[in-house]
Amino acid sequence: MALTISAHEVSKHNSLDSLWTVVDGVVYDLTEFAPSHPGGVNIILEYAGRDATAAYSAVHSPFFLTTLPPSKILGRLDTSAPLPAMWIATPSLPPLTADKPPLYTVISSHDFLRVALASFPLKTLAFVTGAATDLLTHRRNASAYADITLRPRALIDVSSVRIHTSILGHRVQTPIFCAPTGNSKSVHPDGELALGRACSALGAAQVVSTAASYSLSEVIDATKAASSTPHPIFFQLYVDRDRAKSERFLRAAAARGHLAGVFVTVDAPVVGKREADQRAHSDAANPRALGPVRGHYIDSSLAWDDLRWVRAIVGAEIPILLKGVQSAADAVRAVRAGVQGIVVSNHGGRSLDTAPASVLVLLELQRCCPEVFDKVEVFVDGGIMRGTDVFKALCLGARAVGVGRGFLYGLNYGEEGVKRFIEIMNDELETTMKNCGVTSLDQVYPGLLNTRAVDHLIPDSLSEEHPYAKWRPRQSKL
Repeated sequence: MALTISAHEVSKHNSLDSLWTVVDGVVYDLTEFAPSHPGGVNIILEYAGRDATAAYSAVHSPFFLTTLPPSKILGRLDTSAPLPAMWIATPSLPPLTADKPPLYTVISSHDFLRVALASFPLKTLAFVTGAATDLLTHRRNASAYADITLRPRALIDVSSVRIHTSILGHRVQTPIFCAPTGNSKSVHPDGELALGRACSALGAAQVVSTAASYSLSEVIDATKAASSTPHPIFFQLYVDRDRAKSERFLRAAAARGHLAGVFVTVDAPVVGKREADQRAHSDAANPRALGPVRGHYIDSSLAWDDLRWVRAIVGAEIPILLKGVQSAADAVRAVRAGVQGIVVSNHGGRSLDTAPASVLVLLELQRCCPEVFDKVEVFVDGGIMRGTDVFKALCLGARAVGVGRGFLYGLNYGEEGVKRFIEIMNDELETTMKNCGVTSLDQVYPGLLNTRAVDHLIPDSLSEEHPYAKWRPRQSKL
């Protein structure tokens, strides 16, 4: 890559017919790549013929550009002449506000949220906290836990409690894992690398998203360097409309090693209407929203038979989990499909508003198909803000619980913030266990809960057949 290219020459290639851009002083030809960009073609076109370093670096790691064919890496930018004025652009995502309270003053997940509300850039805040339409499911994910009460047992020696468990055969020091989130670099420059180092240090599992700011390999390398006993790392897959791309992702993940399993996302066949995200990106200068523009590549044709395709790619040894089960019928079908685990999830309320709160789906599984808990490992995410929430989910059969937004709120302080978040949640869980007379996670069971306040919301039957399969409209008399 010895060729030096002038800014004047780069500026000529500013359309979809010929699209060049510059990142970190390197000139790239993105003409063929732009139409298939997961973030949409518009953001690529916005920086056509000029420097995109600020916008690119705010969301991605350098890794992703290195995956382009060598022929698309044209040369280095000639910096001997002054750059055109139009190249002096502000980053798409402004830097974080520095005036955050000291980390030691943050004592709960709600405190982390309050700091994020005050310090996140507007577009980052909209992306992280946003949910679908009226946010009803997002709110009920949390409020449903509050409606379930505890039934403590007394006079039990709880001087020592243990919260370690296993996830698909991997020992972890906590049943709380880092759920997959995209664009974490918009929260902190180290993104998933900081998340991974913190999880590794405290023995928590981590799920790395297809939409992550850093690649799976980068996360694995970072955590291996940080700890001699790396934590289990899973890969969350959004299946691409171009199946060949997803196949390359999966094969690379499987070949990399240290992959604990693949979470196949099934609760987001399309991106939900996240209005806060749309409003935050409604300015003419930068009209993109991080969620919707990234979601256009998702394959909405994904169906049950495609799980065999995933299995054929990753092989027999790597577990497959379905992330986004929202009914007992689908839980049963997942077992029949041969997956090793399911994640009860509604995508944090980000896909379909008024979908059931995740903990209520756990109750549905307990009522309609309790055998599922014996056949696959069941996980849950959505709305978990306290150690009491974790305890309730475990009592209802979850092997472990995922937290997404909370880890990002901790990431606001970097790796140390993530560690503190995990430690706070662990401490709250241990306190709950002691007050309920439980000393290890193998002792939890539904009888430690009173669910009468929400029992009337739980379906009474499996209803595997679509409820309207036999429905016929009334004939009009007109």
